Amino acid sequence: MKQKTLLATAITAALLLHSWSVAAQDAAPAADQSKAKSLDTITVTGSRIRSVDVETSQPVFTMDRQAIQATGLTNVNDILARMPSAGTPDITPQDTLSSGADVGGRYVNIRNLGSQRTLVLVNGRRWSTSLSGLTDLSTIPVAMIDRIEVLKDGASSVYGADAIGGVVNIITRDRFEGSEVNAYYGQNEKGDGQQKNVDFTWGHNTEKNSLILGASYQDSKPMWNKDREETRYANGPRHPQDGYGLGPYGRVVDPNTGDSYVINHGSLDTGNLANYHLYDPTSTADKYNTQQDMTFRAGSKLKTLFVQDRYKVTDNITLRGAASYSERDSSSQLSGYPFQTAAGRGDGIFIDPNSAYNPFPGSQTEFYRRTVEMPRVTWSNSKLAHVDLGAEGFFNFLGHEWNWDATYTYAKTKIRQRSTGNIYLPNAEKALGPTSVVDGQVVCADAADRAAGCVPWNVLAGPGGTPASVWNYVNHIGTDRQTSQTDDFTANLTGGLFDLPAGTVSIAGGIEHRREKGSFRPDWADSAGLTTNLASAPTNGSYIVNEAYLELDVPLLRDLPGAQELGVNVASRYSHYSNFGSTTNNKYSFRWRPFEDLLVRGTYAEGFRAPTISDLYGGTGQSFESFLDPCDSMYGAAASNAAVASRCAAAGVPANYRQKDQAGAPINSNNGGQTPTPFLSGSNPNLKPEQSITRTVGLVYSPHYVSGLDFTVDYYNIYVKNIITSVIATDILNLCYLQNNASFCDRFSRGADGSIANLNESLSNLGTLKTEGYDVGIHYRLPQTSFGTFRIASDSTYLTKYETVSGPGAPAVNAVGFMTSGNGNLNAGTMGLYRLRSNLQLDWDYKDFGASWTVRYYSGLKDSCWDSTTECNMPDYVAPGLTGIGVSRKGSVAFNDAQFRYTAPWKGVFTVGVNNIFNKKGPYYYNVTASGNGSPPYNPAFDIDRYFYVSYNQKF
Repeated sequence: MKQKTLLATAITAALLLHSWSVAAQDAAPAADQSKAKSLDTITVTGSRIRSVDVETSQPVFTMDRQAIQATGLTNVNDILARMPSAGTPDITPQDTLSSGADVGGRYVNIRNLGSQRTLVLVNGRRWSTSLSGLTDLSTIPVAMIDRIEVLKDGASSVYGADAIGGVVNIITRDRFEGSEVNAYYGQNEKGDGQQKNVDFTWGHNTEKNSLILGASYQDSKPMWNKDREETRYANGPRHPQDGYGLGPYGRVVDPNTGDSYVINHGSLDTGNLANYHLYDPTSTADKYNTQQDMTFRAGSKLKTLFVQDRYKVTDNITLRGAASYSERDSSSQLSGYPFQTAAGRGDGIFIDPNSAYNPFPGSQTEFYRRTVEMPRVTWSNSKLAHVDLGAEGFFNFLGHEWNWDATYTYAKTKIRQRSTGNIYLPNAEKALGPTSVVDGQVVCADAADRAAGCVPWNVLAGPGGTPASVWNYVNHIGTDRQTSQTDDFTANLTGGLFDLPAGTVSIAGGIEHRREKGSFRPDWADSAGLTTNLASAPTNGSYIVNEAYLELDVPLLRDLPGAQELGVNVASRYSHYSNFGSTTNNKYSFRWRPFEDLLVRGTYAEGFRAPTISDLYGGTGQSFESFLDPCDSMYGAAASNAAVASRCAAAGVPANYRQKDQAGAPINSNNGGQTPTPFLSGSNPNLKPEQSITRTVGLVYSPHYVSGLDFTVDYYNIYVKNIITSVIATDILNLCYLQNNASFCDRFSRGADGSIANLNESLSNLGTLKTEGYDVGIHYRLPQTSFGTFRIASDSTYLTKYETVSGPGAPAVNAVGFMTSGNGNLNAGTMGLYRLRSNLQLDWDYKDFGASWTVRYYSGLKDSCWDSTTECNMPDYVAPGLTGIGVSRKGSVAFNDAQFRYTAPWKGVFTVGVNNIFNKKGPYYYNVTASGNGSPPYNPAFDIDRYFYVSYNQKF
């Protein structure tokens, strides 16, 4: 009833205002309505009502085709990431340790609210999303894009769920005549990360029909950690020996004394303890720099096909259809698995007492060994088919033109991931089992195992000591498959109800029926815990949503002193989900033009984000998280907080307890370390939707005395509650020990030595988030001169608040100005909360020549200190929510890009450009390393090198 009451009130108010408006404007000259009706109406993102006005009551950022080409970028996600209001996506190509079917895709994150809270549309209709609610932008070919519109406020009342952070609406070319070919090549200064693109577009128009065909191919080569000083070490070049992991040289534990020994490097006689030396955990001599085997940014290949057709059946009815198919292949590599008895997926596997390679014959021997000869490689193949079929038209009713459309959208994504380099534990156990000597050769003792391919494994021998036959026997090639499908029926109707002196009262309404379904089938052996790969359970589920919306636009005043224009817009959407029930969300906005040059606008919007299929029905998975244990006696809160120390002691944590990293050494910084045992994460079928309130108010000033100049300032305030979140390890431990919340103490257990033995990070509706700030734009197209035409554009976002409350009793944490880890140190769940981000561009055109210069600015950030005395320029700074004391202030960064273009007489356009022309490097951020994504301490939002590119465009 809430929806009907709101709209009925708005319509009644419009009718009452009719007579008042007539009286108020009797003295004013009547608006030239006939002229307005002669203009072409358009639909701007954020409203379904067609209008002649481009400037709306909502903040919409637009990039046209020329602006897109000026970036020198060929991926939609990279282009959108340049926006000052964009944050680091949830998954980037730099996140080497990220797992799951979404890895390899490209995503966008508006307002630092997360990629799942950004709705992506193509021509106003939903694009395909994964089981996790993520939209892979790489599946949208740039060659087909006419412009990109980004609505930077909540729009759940117009488009439905997922629009809390904003809406990205990608508008494709509508009409195209002839043919066009684009070829592009770019690479980093180091000679890697090559980008090769070729696309072809063909179009033909007749009186009734408009057909466009497109095809593109993109090849992005990987970048490797080993090739740069910035990425060569886990903790950066200033700490090259910190962060080394378990090495490839076999380490054993004396079952009698507990002492650890390591095989002498190069020795293959592992059965003789005389060939070993004592292990020193404080030295890197027997450890390994895992970064040298890892990709820094993953490579990918993408093929797309696109067809779009519009056929005019009659003067007022048009049939339309669009179909696209894309196939993406991507791959990433990790160092070999840290195989060991004591922890992880190898727990319980020992070197057999009767193995020829056991230096302690007669005893089960505990071992440690990284399998560097067999790096872990993951290939991902993603196929997307997307089809839109519909009709649209117009008719006259109530003396006004009405527009209607009806569409069926089908989208299906199939993802297959293939991984190699993990160990098949049953075979490993047999290979480490008892041995015999047959014909002078050491073999597996069991004849049946030998017949099945068993080869004895001299696991303690270093690199070169294991033959290929062993690796083939213990290696497991796993395959995961994910499928997601959307069937969406929509119908919309919009038109004018009646005229007021200020204009036409317009209404839009529509219905939508959508079904989302999907499944994930993990590799059988991984799921059963038979390999060293992270285990996950199957996912299978679906839901149906039925929705209806109404939108009313009422122009109240026009052409009056102090009110050249005044209007309001009200929208309401009712949604019924089969899995959790109903929700109604409303949006109110206004526009007021006190005089011709100035527009004042504002919105108040209610929003929601429904839990995804993965949130509700996903199986339990595993991950190796980075965290800081509050009970650590040197870096944890227990070191300075007596209450925390007392709670740790009561939980059985030994005095002077030290948290261990994956190599078994004590952690050595405030960043903590990565767990050697996998933590569990999982879905929750009882999750409720997130809810949000968005408020915006802004100004658009276009002085008539300076043609081509306009200023925009928009303030935004977004509040989100009931956040669907995996309660990460750091938050769980802090809520238990720092906040003394017993309910979170049940989510983990400790071993006898005090270490975390297991921990459950399953999803919950927990916590709140508030963010606010300002968007400022200045755009000026200068008058044409004898030297050509110049354009200046400046767009900035100034962030004033990003405040999170992670759970009951937790403090509010404002993380603005921090490089957050995304792993709980500041409970922000994002990276790089810059106080100010700004882009400044100067563009010039003269006859057949053109050029542009762009400056991208990122303000400085506070980062975790390396320790209390090293790289800690603010040692006494107490950051609320940041574990430990002291921060390190890192300076601002500006990247400069240049582009030059020439149009030849035969319509060929040559372009050459350099991004990051001064080869600027960003600071090292240790919270990036602490995120647990496997990345070295380099900000994924920053350019890593100078980047050169050339392109050629030919129209026929």
